[in-house]
Amino acid sequence: MARTILVTGGGTGIGRAIARHFAAAGDSVVVTGRRPEPLAELAAEAGVGTAVCDHTDPAALTRLRAQLPERIDVLVNNAGGNTDLDADGEQDLAAYARDFRANLDANLVSAALTTKALEDRLAPGGAVVHIGSIAAEQAAGSYGAAKAGLANWNIDLAGRLGSRGITANVVAPGYIADTEFFRDKLSGERREQLVAATATGRAGTPSDIAGTVVFLASPAARHVTGQVLHVNGGARATR
Repeated sequence: MARTILVTGGGTGIGRAIARHFAAAGDSVVVTGRRPEPLAELAAEAGVGTAVCDHTDPAALTRLRAQLPERIDVLVNNAGGNTDLDADGEQDLAAYARDFRANLDANLVSAALTTKALEDRLAPGGAVVHIGSIAAEQAAGSYGAAKAGLANWNIDLAGRLGSRGITANVVAPGYIADTEFFRDKLSGERREQLVAATATGRAGTPSDIAGTVVFLASPAARHVTGQVLHVNGGARATR
């Protein structure tokens, strides 16, 4: 039976790859984003449903809820990104507070609000997967703090959903090429450094992350919950 999959922030990059993977497997996929143009392109290409939504806005999430099916089998909280890359450069305390909160809203609050808005629709035996970051383990300012908070909050979520047979996990990518994450601001030298830090000798791809998300949503991962799965080519190893 086809499942219903919701991928947030899925118009480009990692979210797009995740949506295409589920759609190719025959699942019914709905993708959200803030920009209608990439969503329209993805809908035409992969046959997914789309909806424009800002996942930091409770009112927008209430409207989204009214558009979605009554049953969600898999929720992928992919919306987010390092909002510091869009900052205006102001350095006063008010600007610091604004910019710090922007990363928390985009990467932690958005996932919490979305999950809360749809928690009663999550199907027994389903899965919630958040996209985290290697930045949660490194010195990465408010973005890293937000992703670290996401991983910690997910532990509580896994405990709440576990009695319904629903898993909740975080996939934490390292450097992933072919996305809009760096807004074309990544220098060639920095890219070489990021690749050199891996054990595999290559940048990650959106498909690397999509494959891990699909695994966590599969029957093979029904006893995996409350975890962070690192997909970084060994750039930061764990034990």
